[in-house]
Amino acid sequence: MTAHAIAVRLAGARDAQEIALMSRDLVESGLGWKYDAARVQQAIRDPETLAPVACDHGRVAGFAIMEFGEERAHLVLLAIRPTHRRMGIGRRLVEWLVESARAAGIASLHLELRTGNEAARGFYRALGFDETIVVPGYYRGRESALRMIRVLRATGPVPHTWRRPSTT
Repeated sequence: MTAHAIAVRLAGARDAQEIALMSRDLVESGLGWKYDAARVQQAIRDPETLAPVACDHGRVAGFAIMEFGEERAHLVLLAIRPTHRRMGIGRRLVEWLVESARAAGIASLHLELRTGNEAARGFYRALGFDETIVVPGYYRGRESALRMIRVLRATGPVPHTWRRPSTT
């Protein structure tokens, strides 16, 4: 199986429970469960949030949740089932979100990850994210977080790039 055999689509209400369980088991493990089905459902319905899922034969193999602001987007969650890792699914989800952010005129993408998660650090670095600061006790006072950023454009007004074609 390849990542191209995986379908990527926006999450729907039917995906909330599966996403929530993946978040609990793959992202929030040891921290307490913050992104339960109700919270995921709220994110899916929020017009300022994108929640793509990667599906393998109808089952969620990976997902991401990203909140959009005026100039910044925040990658809140990203998880890929262990059985589907190292197939390019995470990269596809992040690239999909980057293109969506560019289309929305977003200047930068932000995220946090556990400081000890070397695999995630390397993954995000390979996707163009830079490390910024460590936030002690970020995760419920128990674990520190590493903040990362990917700059898409200079901050300020979105540059006007379209010009009427010349008729001469």
